[in-house]
This record gives sequence, structure tokens and C-alpha cells, in this order.
Amino acid sequence: MDLKHVVQQLKSERERLDKAIHALEGVSTPGRAVTAGKPHSRRLSASARARIAAAQRARWAKHREGIAKSAKVLPIRRKRTLSAAARAKIAAAQKKRWAKVKAGKKS
Repeated sequence: MDLKHVVQQLKSERERLDKAIHALEGVSTPGRAVTAGKPHSRRLSASARARIAAAQRARWAKHREGIAKSAKVLPIRRKRTLSAAARAKIAAAQKKRWAKVKAGKKS
């Protein structure tokens, strides 16, 4: 094989690989990056947005209606509170426990 022919093949292969790498990196041509701008989006008219919003509200209403039928309503229990006598009894017991702990540390 001719050495010039081999070099030419390697150069063409390198060129092909460079193009593939640039395409994967988002570069259209070597040395020139593609601008990463906001893609153009289609604009909806106000009436189209209103129709879509109304349809979505209807879907949610139907969904909530199905949940309401299947859900059981449980009464809310009142928060339980301690009487003053019970609180005093607990406080006295706690003071007694702490006195015992402190007495144990002194000796």
C-alpha cells in the first residue's frame, strides 16, 4: 500500500469524526457554536386558552366528584386537655423524680 494513500484515508476519517463530534456537541460548523436561544413556540389565542382551561376545570371537577363519592367523612375529634388537678398531680410527681435524681448526684 502506498503511504500517501494511507495518510489520505486517515485524514478523511479524522474529518468525518470531527464533524460527528461537533454535531453531538451542538456545534454546527467547527469553531462556530449554535446559539442556545429560546425555541419558538406557537401562541394560542385567548379563546383557545379559555376553552382549554374550561375543559381542564371540568376534568378536575369530575375527578373531585369521584373522590367525594368514595371518601368517608370522619368527625373531627376534640383535642383532649388535662384538668388542673391532673396537671398538678403530674407536676408533683415530676418534682419528686427530680429531687431523687439530684439527691443521688450529691452522695
